[in-house]
Amino acid sequence: MNILLTNDDGIYAQGLYSLYEVLKDEHEVFVVAPDSECSAVGHAITLANPLRVRSVKRKGSVFGWALNGTPADCVKLAVHDLIKKPIDLVISGINHGANIGINVLYSGTVSAAAEAAILGIKSAAVSLDTYRAPDFCFAANFAKRLIAWLNEVDLSSGVTINVNVPALPPDQILGVRATRQGTSGFVEQFDKRVDPRGNIYYWQTNSETSAIHKDDDIDSIALKQGFITITPIHFDLTSYTILNSLPVSQI
Repeated sequence: MNILLTNDDGIYAQGLYSLYEVLKDEHEVFVVAPDSECSAVGHAITLANPLRVRSVKRKGSVFGWALNGTPADCVKLAVHDLIKKPIDLVISGINHGANIGINVLYSGTVSAAAEAAILGIKSAAVSLDTYRAPDFCFAANFAKRLIAWLNEVDLSSGVTINVNVPALPPDQILGVRATRQGTSGFVEQFDKRVDPRGNIYYWQTNSETSAIHKDDDIDSIALKQGFITITPIHFDLTSYTILNSLPVSQI
C-alpha cells in the first residue's frame, strides 16, 4: 500500500519515526509532517502565508518532507502535489498523549486524519496515553495490525478512525473496544507568571479531563480501564435531533 504518515508533534517526533520503522518494509511509506510541534492547532490551514517544504534525512537517507504548516496542510499538500502516487491510507501519529473527549476538536493529529477523510482517503489517528517516557513499540505494532483491519472495514464517506492506546505493558492491555467520543472537557488551568521585565503572562496547563461519563463505551472511560479504544468520527457537525425540531417558521 501507499501510506502517508503525518502528525502534529513534528517530523522529528519519536512516535512518527516508530510508526515509519514498523511499516516501511511492507508498504511504500511517505512522510509529510510539520517542521515543528503543532499540538492543539485543530483543523487550521494556512492561507495568508506561503508553505515551504524541505526534505529531511534520518540515518543518512531521506525520511520525508517537513512543512512549515499545520497537520491538515501536510495532508493537503502531500495528496495534491508532493506524492505522485495515489495514497491508499493516511495514518496520523503516533501522538504523545491521548486524544479523547472534547480534546478531539483541538487535536492536530485527529484533524490530519479528518482531512484525509474529507479528501476521500481512508485514515486513522493513533495516540498513546502518556506524555512521559513514552514507549511507542506496542502502539506502532498495533497500528500495523490496524492497517489490515482497515482494509476490510467499509467506512462511509467522511469517517475516520480515532485510536487511543493505553500506556501499559502489553500483557496488561485488556483488549480493543469500540467506543463513543465522550464530551468530557479539560479542567481549565492557567499558571500566572511574571517575566524578568515585570510583565504578566499565562501558561495554559490543562492536563486532565473532567470526567462526566461513567459508561464503558465512552473513549475516556474504556481507555482508563486498560482498553485500546477505536472511535469512528466524522466532520459533519450537524445536530440532526435539533435540526428536525427547530421552529424556524416562528422567526
